Amino acid sequence: MHVGAEGQGPAGWEDGSDRRPWAILLMGPTASGKTNLAVELVRRLPCEIVSVDSAMIYRGMDIGTAKPGPETLAEAPHRLIDILDPTHAYSTARFRADALAAMAEIVACGRLPLLVGGTMLYFRALQLGLARLPSADPQVRRDLLDEAVRIGWPAMHARLSRLDPATAARIHPNDPQRIQRALEVQRLSGRPMSELIQFADEPPPLPYRLLKLALAPRERQTLHERIERRFRAMLESGLVDEVAGLMARRGLTEDLPSMRCVGYRQVLKYLKGGYNWEEMLHRGIVSSRQLAKRQLTWLRSESHCHWLHEDPDPVAQALRLIEEVTERP
Repeated sequence: MHVGAEGQGPAGWEDGSDRRPWAILLMGPTASGKTNLAVELVRRLPCEIVSVDSAMIYRGMDIGTAKPGPETLAEAPHRLIDILDPTHAYSTARFRADALAAMAEIVACGRLPLLVGGTMLYFRALQLGLARLPSADPQVRRDLLDEAVRIGWPAMHARLSRLDPATAARIHPNDPQRIQRALEVQRLSGRPMSELIQFADEPPPLPYRLLKLALAPRERQTLHERIERRFRAMLESGLVDEVAGLMARRGLTEDLPSMRCVGYRQVLKYLKGGYNWEEMLHRGIVSSRQLAKRQLTWLRSESHCHWLHEDPDPVAQALRLIEEVTERP
C-alpha cells in the first residue's frame, strides 16, 4: 500500500528518495476515542503525543475538555496541554510553531511524533502553513464584540456573508471567535479573508512525511449517543463547579476564547441564569454534536486520509498502517 506524503516539493520525493521523517496525524470528531487509541499506540510503538486541541491547552480546564488524567499522562505524556492560563488567547500561528518545535524534539530523540486531536484548523495550518493576515487589533475586536452584544452573533455572521461569502460558508453562525476574526481581517485589510488566503505565498514544504488517520464510528447515531453520555458524565464529574471556579478568578471573562469552548459556554450561561439545568444539558449536547459534524466535514476534505472504525479493531488497523510506512527506507 502506498501512503502519499503531503506537501510534495523537491524532485525525487515521489520516487522513493524522500528521506523526511514520518509523523502520524490521528484526527477525529469529539468523543470518537482518539485519546484511548493514542495511548494504545504509545504502548506498542516509540511514539510521543502532541496534542492538537484548542481547549486542552488551558490549565484548569480539565473536565469539560476530557483532558487525560494523571495516570494516563504518566504513561503517555502529552505535549501542548496545560501550557496556557485561560485568561490568555492562543493563536493558530503559535500552535504551528509550538507543534513543529515539539515534533523536531521528538524526532531528534529517535521517536515518532503522534499528533492527536480534533482542532481541524490546527491540523490544516500545520500542513499548509498560514496566510499573512493582519495582526489582531484590540480596539477593533472590542468594537466587534460590542456590536455582537447589541445585534447577536447570527447577525454578525450574516454581515460576514455579505462581505466574504466564501469565508462565511466555512464558519458556523454560532462560532463567535472565528466570525470576529474574519470581520476583523476584513476591517483591517479592506479585503476578504478568503481573498488574502487564496493569494498567500506558498509555504515551505513540511519537513515530515505524514500518515493521516481519521477515527470515527461508522454510524452517526453511535457518535451522537457517545457525545450525550460523555456530556452527562462531565456534569456528574463536576463540570459546573469547574466553570464556577474558573469564573471566580480575577481577569477571566466570558468573552475570552477559553470560555467560548463547547460545554463551557453553555454551563457559564446556566450559572448566569440564562439557562435552566435541562436547557443547559440539551444545548451542551446539541453544540457538541454540531462540533462533531463540523469536524467530520473537515476530515472528509482531507486527502490521503485513512479512516479507522471499531470494526475491525482500530488499534490493529493503525498499527498496520504505521508499520507499513515506517518500515520503508
